[in-house]
Amino acid sequence: MKIKVGIIGVTGYGGIELLRWLKNHPYIEVAYLGSHSQAGLDIADVYPHLQGQLEYVSDTQLQEINADVIAEKVELVFLSLPSGISSSLVPNLLEKDLKVIDLAGDFRIRDASIHEQWYKKQAPDRRSQSQGVYGLTEFNRADVAKASFVSNPGCYPTSVALGLAPLLLHDLIEAKGIIIDAKSGTSGAGRGAAVGTLFSEVQESIHAYKIGAHQHTPEIEQFLADVTGKDVLTTFTPHLVPMTRGILSTMYGQLTDKAREMNLTSDSLQEFYQGFYEKEKFVRIHKSGDFPKTKFVYGTNFCNIGVYVEERTERVIVVSAIDNMVKGAAGQAIQNMNVMYGWDEATGIDNIPLIP
Repeated sequence: MKIKVGIIGVTGYGGIELLRWLKNHPYIEVAYLGSHSQAGLDIADVYPHLQGQLEYVSDTQLQEINADVIAEKVELVFLSLPSGISSSLVPNLLEKDLKVIDLAGDFRIRDASIHEQWYKKQAPDRRSQSQGVYGLTEFNRADVAKASFVSNPGCYPTSVALGLAPLLLHDLIEAKGIIIDAKSGTSGAGRGAAVGTLFSEVQESIHAYKIGAHQHTPEIEQFLADVTGKDVLTTFTPHLVPMTRGILSTMYGQLTDKAREMNLTSDSLQEFYQGFYEKEKFVRIHKSGDFPKTKFVYGTNFCNIGVYVEERTERVIVVSAIDNMVKGAAGQAIQNMNVMYGWDEATGIDNIPLIP
Protein backbone atom coordinates (compact mmCIF):
# COMPACT_ATOMS: atom_id res chain seq x y z
CA MET A 1 0.00 0.00 0.00
CA LYS A 2 1.12 3.52 -0.75
CA ILE A 3 1.38 6.26 1.85
CA LYS A 4 -0.71 9.34 1.08
CA VAL A 5 1.15 12.61 1.46
CA GLY A 6 0.37 16.28 1.02
CA ILE A 7 2.41 19.37 0.22
CA ILE A 8 1.45 22.70 1.74
CA GLY A 9 3.02 25.53 -0.23
CA VAL A 10 3.39 23.45 -3.37
CA THR A 11 3.54 26.48 -5.69
CA GLY A 12 6.85 27.69 -4.25
CA TYR A 13 10.19 26.43 -5.49
CA GLY A 14 10.67 24.03 -2.57
CA GLY A 15 7.15 22.65 -2.93
CA ILE A 16 7.33 22.12 -6.66
CA GLU A 17 10.71 20.41 -6.26
CA LEU A 18 9.14 18.02 -3.76
CA LEU A 19 6.36 17.28 -6.22
CA ARG A 20 8.90 16.59 -8.97
CA TRP A 21 10.90 14.10 -6.91
CA LEU A 22 7.85 12.30 -5.50
CA LYS A 23 6.92 11.19 -9.02
CA ASN A 24 9.70 8.61 -8.80
CA HIS A 25 8.83 7.35 -5.31
CA PRO A 26 7.28 3.86 -5.42
CA TYR A 27 5.58 4.06 -2.01
CA ILE A 28 3.93 7.48 -2.30
CA GLU A 29 0.64 8.86 -3.57
CA VAL A 30 0.29 12.64 -3.50
CA ALA A 31 -3.24 13.24 -2.24
CA TYR A 32 -3.27 16.92 -1.32
CA LEU A 33 -1.74 20.07 -2.82
CA GLY A 34 -2.17 23.14 -0.64
CA SER A 35 -1.82 26.78 -1.65
CA HIS A 36 -3.12 29.84 0.14
CA SER A 37 -2.69 32.24 -2.77
CA GLN A 38 -3.74 30.07 -5.72
CA ALA A 39 -6.41 27.72 -4.35
CA GLY A 40 -8.87 26.54 -7.00
CA LEU A 41 -6.36 26.44 -9.82
CA ASP A 42 -4.90 23.25 -11.25
CA ILE A 43 -1.21 22.87 -10.44
CA ALA A 44 -0.48 22.36 -14.17
CA ASP A 45 -1.99 25.79 -14.86
CA VAL A 46 0.52 27.33 -12.45
CA TYR A 47 3.41 25.17 -13.70
CA PRO A 48 2.66 24.14 -17.32
CA HIS A 49 5.75 21.90 -17.46
CA LEU A 50 3.75 19.41 -15.35
CA GLN A 51 1.14 18.84 -18.07
CA GLY A 52 0.56 15.09 -18.52
CA GLN A 53 3.04 14.16 -15.79
CA LEU A 54 0.84 13.94 -12.69
CA GLU A 55 -0.55 10.40 -12.70
CA TYR A 56 0.81 9.95 -9.17
CA VAL A 57 -1.27 12.89 -7.87
CA SER A 58 -4.83 11.93 -7.02
CA ASP A 59 -6.15 15.53 -7.02
CA THR A 60 -4.25 18.15 -9.00
CA GLN A 61 -6.45 21.06 -7.93
CA LEU A 62 -4.85 23.40 -5.41
CA GLN A 63 -6.71 23.39 -2.09
CA GLU A 64 -7.16 25.88 0.72
CA ILE A 65 -5.01 25.13 3.74
CA ASN A 66 -7.41 23.45 6.17
CA ALA A 67 -6.06 21.07 8.81
CA ASP A 68 -9.31 19.06 9.03
CA VAL A 69 -9.37 18.45 5.29
CA ILE A 70 -5.67 17.60 5.24
CA ALA A 71 -6.08 15.06 8.04
CA GLU A 72 -8.83 13.29 6.09
CA LYS A 73 -6.67 12.93 2.99
CA VAL A 74 -3.08 12.24 4.05
CA GLU A 75 -0.83 10.56 6.61
CA LEU A 76 2.20 12.80 6.17
CA VAL A 77 2.42 16.43 5.14
CA PHE A 78 5.37 18.46 3.86
CA LEU A 79 5.33 22.17 4.66
CA SER A 80 7.19 24.39 2.19
CA LEU A 81 6.26 27.86 3.35
CA PRO A 82 7.88 31.23 4.09
CA SER A 83 9.23 31.70 7.61
CA GLY A 84 6.62 32.49 10.24
CA ILE A 85 3.71 30.53 8.76
CA SER A 86 4.56 26.94 9.74
CA SER A 87 4.54 27.87 13.43
CA SER A 88 0.77 28.44 13.31
CA LEU A 89 0.03 25.23 11.36
CA VAL A 90 2.25 22.57 12.89
CA PRO A 91 0.57 22.32 16.34
CA ASN A 92 -2.81 21.66 14.75
CA LEU A 93 -1.40 19.11 12.30
CA LEU A 94 0.38 17.23 15.09
CA GLU A 95 -2.79 17.16 17.18
CA LYS A 96 -4.45 15.32 14.29
CA ASP A 97 -1.75 12.60 14.45
CA LEU A 98 -0.19 13.54 11.14
CA LYS A 99 3.51 13.13 10.45
CA VAL A 100 5.01 16.49 9.53
CA ILE A 101 8.21 17.50 7.73
CA ASP A 102 8.72 21.26 7.78
CA LEU A 103 11.12 22.81 5.27
CA ALA A 104 10.89 26.29 6.82
CA GLY A 105 13.03 27.65 9.64
CA ASP A 106 10.29 28.11 12.24
CA PHE A 107 11.20 25.16 14.47
CA ARG A 108 14.95 24.83 13.96
CA ILE A 109 16.11 27.08 16.81
CA ARG A 110 15.32 25.73 20.29
CA ASP A 111 15.90 28.94 22.24
CA ALA A 112 12.89 31.23 21.75
CA SER A 113 14.83 34.43 22.40
CA ILE A 114 17.51 33.50 19.85
CA HIS A 115 14.82 32.63 17.30
CA GLU A 116 13.17 36.01 17.76
CA GLN A 117 16.49 37.86 17.65
CA TRP A 118 17.54 36.37 14.29
CA TYR A 119 14.20 35.75 12.55
CA LYS A 120 12.51 38.93 13.82
CA LYS A 121 9.36 36.87 14.36
CA GLN A 122 7.60 35.42 17.39
CA ALA A 123 8.98 32.02 18.38
CA PRO A 124 6.66 29.04 17.76
CA ASP A 125 4.76 27.02 20.33
CA ARG A 126 7.28 25.46 22.72
CA ARG A 127 5.40 22.16 23.05
CA SER A 128 5.48 21.60 19.29
CA GLN A 129 9.09 22.75 19.26
CA SER A 130 10.00 20.07 21.79
CA GLN A 131 8.44 17.36 19.59
CA GLY A 132 10.55 18.24 16.57
CA VAL A 133 13.72 16.48 15.45
CA TYR A 134 16.38 18.38 13.52
CA GLY A 135 16.56 16.43 10.29
CA LEU A 136 20.20 16.42 9.23
CA THR A 137 19.82 12.78 8.30
CA GLU A 138 23.46 11.73 8.37
CA PHE A 139 23.81 12.72 12.03
CA ASN A 140 20.28 12.39 13.45
CA ARG A 141 19.10 9.27 11.64
CA ALA A 142 18.09 7.36 14.80
CA ASP A 143 15.97 10.24 16.10
CA VAL A 144 14.39 10.84 12.69
CA ALA A 145 13.38 7.17 12.52
CA LYS A 146 11.25 7.59 15.66
CA ALA A 147 9.93 11.06 14.88
CA SER A 148 6.49 12.30 13.92
CA PHE A 149 7.75 15.83 13.34
CA VAL A 150 10.98 16.69 11.53
CA SER A 151 12.34 20.19 11.08
CA ASN A 152 14.33 20.03 7.86
CA PRO A 153 17.68 21.88 8.01
CA GLY A 154 18.30 25.02 6.02
CA CYS A 155 20.27 24.88 2.78
CA TYR A 156 23.32 26.78 4.02
CA PRO A 157 23.44 24.86 7.34
CA THR A 158 23.31 21.55 5.48
CA SER A 159 26.35 22.37 3.37
CA VAL A 160 28.23 23.82 6.35
CA ALA A 161 27.37 21.18 8.94
CA LEU A 162 28.30 18.24 6.73
CA GLY A 163 31.58 19.96 5.97
CA LEU A 164 32.59 20.99 9.50
CA ALA A 165 31.05 18.42 11.84
CA PRO A 166 33.72 15.71 11.39
CA LEU A 167 36.47 18.19 12.31
CA LEU A 168 34.72 19.50 15.39
CA LEU A 169 33.54 16.08 16.52
CA HIS A 170 37.14 14.85 16.54
CA ASP A 171 38.66 18.06 17.95
CA LEU A 172 40.72 18.84 14.85
CA ILE A 173 39.81 22.55 14.61
CA GLU A 174 39.06 25.17 17.25
CA ALA A 175 35.36 25.64 18.02
CA LYS A 176 35.63 29.43 17.89
CA GLY A 177 36.87 31.64 15.09
CA ILE A 178 35.48 29.50 12.25
CA ILE A 179 34.95 31.48 9.04
CA ILE A 180 32.28 30.43 6.53
CA ASP A 181 32.11 31.96 3.06
CA ALA A 182 29.05 30.61 1.23
CA LYS A 183 27.59 31.35 -2.19
CA SER A 184 24.08 30.50 -3.36
CA GLY A 185 22.03 30.58 -6.52
CA THR A 186 18.93 32.76 -6.66
CA SER A 187 16.38 29.97 -6.18
CA GLY A 188 17.24 30.03 -2.48
CA ALA A 189 15.35 33.32 -2.22
CA GLY A 190 12.10 31.65 -3.30
CA ARG A 191 9.67 32.45 -6.10
CA GLY A 192 8.33 35.73 -4.75
CA ALA A 193 9.19 38.80 -6.79
CA ALA A 194 11.91 40.97 -5.25
CA VAL A 195 14.22 43.63 -6.65
CA GLY A 196 17.32 41.86 -5.31
CA THR A 197 16.68 38.74 -7.40
CA LEU A 198 15.63 40.38 -10.67
CA PHE A 199 17.68 39.18 -13.64
CA SER A 200 19.12 42.63 -14.31
CA GLU A 201 20.18 42.97 -10.65
CA VAL A 202 21.82 39.54 -10.35
CA GLN A 203 23.27 38.86 -13.79
CA GLU A 204 26.99 39.71 -14.13
CA SER A 205 27.22 40.48 -10.43
CA ILE A 206 27.93 38.90 -7.06
CA HIS A 207 27.26 40.37 -3.65
CA ALA A 208 27.34 39.53 0.03
CA TYR A 209 24.14 40.00 1.98
CA LYS A 210 22.89 39.89 5.58
CA ILE A 211 26.46 40.23 6.80
CA GLY A 212 26.57 39.28 10.46
CA ALA A 213 22.79 38.95 10.50
CA HIS A 214 21.77 35.87 8.50
CA GLN A 215 19.19 33.71 10.32
CA HIS A 216 21.07 30.51 9.48
CA THR A 217 23.97 31.52 11.73
CA PRO A 218 22.42 30.34 15.03
CA GLU A 219 21.17 27.17 13.33
CA ILE A 220 24.71 26.32 12.23
CA GLU A 221 26.15 27.06 15.67
CA GLN A 222 23.40 25.18 17.52
CA PHE A 223 23.89 21.99 15.51
CA LEU A 224 27.68 22.06 15.71
CA ALA A 225 27.47 22.70 19.46
CA ASP A 226 25.12 19.72 19.80
CA VAL A 227 27.63 17.52 17.99
CA THR A 228 30.67 18.66 19.95
CA GLY A 229 29.31 19.67 23.34
CA LYS A 230 31.25 22.93 22.95
CA ASP A 231 30.24 26.53 22.34
CA VAL A 232 30.78 27.07 18.62
CA LEU A 233 31.27 30.58 17.24
CA THR A 234 31.31 31.28 13.51
CA THR A 235 31.51 34.21 11.12
CA PHE A 236 29.05 33.35 8.36
CA THR A 237 28.80 35.47 5.22
CA PRO A 238 26.42 34.40 2.43
CA HIS A 239 26.69 35.65 -1.16
CA LEU A 240 24.25 35.68 -4.06
CA VAL A 241 25.69 34.57 -7.41
CA PRO A 242 24.11 34.63 -10.89
CA MET A 243 23.04 31.01 -11.16
CA THR A 244 19.74 29.28 -10.43
CA ARG A 245 20.76 26.35 -8.22
CA GLY A 246 23.61 25.40 -5.97
CA ILE A 247 25.54 26.34 -2.85
CA LEU A 248 29.31 26.34 -2.52
CA SER A 249 30.56 26.80 1.05
CA THR A 250 34.23 27.41 1.83
CA MET A 251 35.08 27.03 5.52
CA TYR A 252 38.23 27.89 7.47
CA GLY A 253 39.17 26.52 10.89
CA GLN A 254 42.30 26.80 13.00
CA LEU A 255 44.10 23.55 13.82
CA THR A 256 43.97 22.35 17.42
CA ASP A 257 46.96 21.10 19.40
CA LYS A 258 45.66 17.57 18.80
CA ALA A 259 45.74 18.09 15.01
CA ARG A 260 49.26 19.51 15.20
CA GLU A 261 50.48 16.56 17.26
CA MET A 262 49.00 14.24 14.62
CA ASN A 263 50.91 16.14 11.91
CA LEU A 264 47.63 16.42 10.02
CA THR A 265 48.10 16.77 6.27
CA SER A 266 45.74 17.18 3.34
CA ASP A 267 46.17 13.52 2.42
CA SER A 268 45.53 12.23 5.95
CA LEU A 269 42.56 14.57 6.36
CA GLN A 270 41.07 13.33 3.09
CA GLU A 271 41.44 9.74 4.32
CA PHE A 272 39.76 10.70 7.59
CA TYR A 273 36.76 12.22 5.79
CA GLN A 274 36.53 9.24 3.46
CA GLY A 275 36.32 6.92 6.45
CA PHE A 276 33.94 9.16 8.39
CA TYR A 277 31.38 9.23 5.57
CA GLU A 278 32.07 5.83 3.98
CA LYS A 279 28.58 4.50 4.74
CA GLU A 280 26.75 7.65 3.65
CA LYS A 281 25.09 7.36 0.26
CA PHE A 282 24.74 11.09 -0.31
CA VAL A 283 28.09 12.43 0.93
CA ARG A 284 30.96 12.11 -1.52
CA ILE A 285 34.55 13.00 -0.63
CA HIS A 286 36.87 14.28 -3.34
CA LYS A 287 40.38 12.99 -3.80
CA SER A 288 43.15 14.93 -2.09
CA GLY A 289 43.86 18.11 -4.05
CA ASP A 290 40.48 18.00 -5.81
CA PHE A 291 37.51 20.21 -4.85
CA PRO A 292 33.79 20.33 -5.60
CA LYS A 293 31.89 22.44 -8.09
CA THR A 294 28.16 23.05 -7.82
CA LYS A 295 27.81 21.44 -11.24
CA PHE A 296 28.96 18.13 -9.72
CA VAL A 297 25.77 17.95 -7.60
CA TYR A 298 23.31 19.79 -9.84
CA GLY A 299 19.83 18.27 -9.60
CA THR A 300 20.82 15.67 -6.98
CA ASN A 301 20.74 14.95 -3.26
CA PHE A 302 24.53 14.71 -3.01
CA CYS A 303 26.87 16.78 -0.88
CA ASN A 304 30.41 16.81 -2.30
CA ILE A 305 33.29 17.73 0.01
CA GLY A 306 36.95 18.55 -0.56
CA VAL A 307 39.49 19.25 2.21
CA TYR A 308 42.90 20.90 2.49
CA VAL A 309 45.39 21.55 5.29
CA GLU A 310 47.22 24.84 4.80
CA GLU A 311 50.34 24.09 6.79
CA ARG A 312 51.71 27.63 6.49
CA THR A 313 48.77 29.16 8.40
CA GLU A 314 47.82 26.00 10.34
CA ARG A 315 44.30 26.12 8.99
CA VAL A 316 41.95 23.53 7.56
CA ILE A 317 39.97 24.57 4.49
CA VAL A 318 36.80 22.62 3.69
CA VAL A 319 34.79 23.13 0.49
CA SER A 320 31.31 21.64 0.17
CA ALA A 321 28.78 21.78 -2.65
CA ILE A 322 25.07 20.95 -2.65
CA ASP A 323 22.03 21.67 -4.80
CA ASN A 324 20.10 23.98 -2.48
CA MET A 325 16.76 22.81 -3.88
CA VAL A 326 17.51 19.11 -3.34
CA LYS A 327 19.95 18.25 -0.52
CA GLY A 328 19.22 21.72 0.86
CA ALA A 329 15.43 21.27 0.77
CA ALA A 330 13.21 18.74 -1.05
CA GLY A 331 15.66 15.85 -1.40
CA GLN A 332 16.67 15.90 2.24
CA ALA A 333 12.99 16.08 3.23
CA ILE A 334 12.28 12.92 1.22
CA GLN A 335 15.42 11.30 2.64
CA ASN A 336 14.01 11.97 6.11
CA MET A 337 10.61 10.61 5.13
CA ASN A 338 12.28 7.41 3.94
CA VAL A 339 13.99 7.05 7.32
CA MET A 340 10.72 7.74 9.19
CA TYR A 341 9.00 4.87 7.35
CA GLY A 342 11.93 2.47 7.37
CA TRP A 343 12.42 2.50 3.60
CA ASP A 344 15.79 2.50 1.89
CA GLU A 345 17.13 6.01 2.40
CA ALA A 346 17.77 6.64 -1.29
CA THR A 347 14.28 5.62 -2.44
CA GLY A 348 13.01 8.08 -5.05
CA ILE A 349 16.01 10.43 -4.81
CA ASP A 350 18.87 8.41 -6.28
CA ASN A 351 19.92 10.24 -9.42
CA ILE A 352 22.97 11.25 -11.44
CA PRO A 353 23.93 14.96 -11.60
CA LEU A 354 22.92 16.92 -14.68
CA ILE A 355 25.86 17.59 -17.01
CA PRO A 356 26.27 19.94 -18.77
